[in-house]
Amino acid sequence: MITVPHSTPTMNELSPLLSIQEFMNRFGVSKEALDLFCSKLTERNLAKKDYFVRQGETCRHITFIHKGLMRLFYDVEGEEHVRQFHFENSFCSEYQSFLTQKPAQMSLQALEDTTLLIMSHRDMHDLFAQSKEIEQLGRILAEQAFIFVSQRFASMLLESPETRYQRLVQERPKVMQRVPQYMIASYLGITPQALSRIRKRLSEE
Repeated sequence: MITVPHSTPTMNELSPLLSIQEFMNRFGVSKEALDLFCSKLTERNLAKKDYFVRQGETCRHITFIHKGLMRLFYDVEGEEHVRQFHFENSFCSEYQSFLTQKPAQMSLQALEDTTLLIMSHRDMHDLFAQSKEIEQLGRILAEQAFIFVSQRFASMLLESPETRYQRLVQERPKVMQRVPQYMIASYLGITPQALSRIRKRLSEE
């Protein structure tokens, strides 16, 4: 259980709780709802390369990233296909498995030492029953996730690899700074060699 502090911490006292508090304040969540939400959270630390959930396991928790970086990917006969990167101050999970409580189709792995706040499937639904405010926030976040996935699906079908790369550089600079090039290539749906050619071509323009 995480307890919400009632005083403003100093920079030296920054904690995972502040991340979730600041995130939820963007949506105008009341202090009462925030206290209730935080009462269901547990802190978990993952070392680099640790798994939050593996493909084939059932994802029992949703997580908020306080510090670090996670990747969501498929493994198809030993070949990895990256579908998403998740950074600080965002929720993530293997959502299909989390929602259905069936085996995950993808793995969620830490790419850096990562600090998480996690909540179980049961606790989330208990919160939805207890608080309309939290239920509404859950709906908003689900809608945002759906829009992002839909846009990415359209991008993979309709845009060239070069356009996808340029969009990534512009909209998600953290990916370029903190993710290995071969994983970026996988995310873009191209080979590392093709990514190198795109980067060289753009640098010469």
